[in-house]
Amino acid sequence: MDSPFKSVPVKSSEITPKHVYLSRRDFIKAAGVIAGSMALAACLPSQEGAPDAVETETVSSPVPPAAENTDELGDPVNSFEDITNYNNYYEFTTDKQGVARLATDFKTSPWDVEVSGLVKNPGKFGVEDLIKKYQPEERIYRLRCVEAWSMVIPWVGFPLSKLLNEVEPTSDAKYVSFATILKPDEMPGQKEPWYPWPYREGLRLDEAMHDLTLLATGLYGGELPPQSGGGIRLVVPWKYGFKSIKAIVKIELTAEEPFALWKAIQPSEYGFYANVNPNVDHPRWSQATERRIGEISRRPTLMFNGYAEQVAGLYEGMDLRVNY
Repeated sequence: MDSPFKSVPVKSSEITPKHVYLSRRDFIKAAGVIAGSMALAACLPSQEGAPDAVETETVSSPVPPAAENTDELGDPVNSFEDITNYNNYYEFTTDKQGVARLATDFKTSPWDVEVSGLVKNPGKFGVEDLIKKYQPEERIYRLRCVEAWSMVIPWVGFPLSKLLNEVEPTSDAKYVSFATILKPDEMPGQKEPWYPWPYREGLRLDEAMHDLTLLATGLYGGELPPQSGGGIRLVVPWKYGFKSIKAIVKIELTAEEPFALWKAIQPSEYGFYANVNPNVDHPRWSQATERRIGEISRRPTLMFNGYAEQVAGLYEGMDLRVNY
């Protein structure tokens, strides 16, 4: 049976020009650096509770600045500077333009991830070892923030399913829980008492095993900047960005729905599923449209962020207004 939803592919013109992207990748290869994944910091709800205006400061970038390019509809591309200087990352600060500065000295290598819980082969894995084993691939995904802004990002990473298959979930495993590193001395936002640190999120096991679900380890063919979630982060492109947890150090397979930070704080506003749905508004703003970073006008929000043909079957029979 055909899905009532249709996927919308990312136009090649919606991302930073290819020659800029490839020049960065070639530079990294020439320097002998492993090309990992690329990442944008996962979106978290605004502290003020409303979609944010976009003001971008510039930090030093190894990527040549993108030329002024637009797609055939006149839509501007996202630049490396946009992606790495506009970040929701409350572990550092609630100021989107302040994250990159505060994260400058945050060490993302070496980095280990512990996998435990309802698995046959628990263990601790070094990110460099995972990169060598799983050979990260380039994937261009849209990212839609719950705050009604978005970006198009060329990630590099590997499907989470590869790691999960290696540890072998048991028949009792139904969910996957993720936890961010806890380092309040290096992440000043973690000293704030009103958030239950460390940041934790979760997926249903079938969501986690879906091929679109990515563990990202770099950006623009290079390393994953600390402000973007390095050393390793989750990317779930059909969900609002706060589900794509950053700086992961623990993954646990569970039988029960795991703790999710924003659901715990404001369950009426941030549900466990957090699927992009233009038909279900946030209690304080509409989700029917979004603003691409770098643009002034708004564009329609796509069901499941445009990945409906791939993922709508995961939610067959579910009321998406109840399971928001």
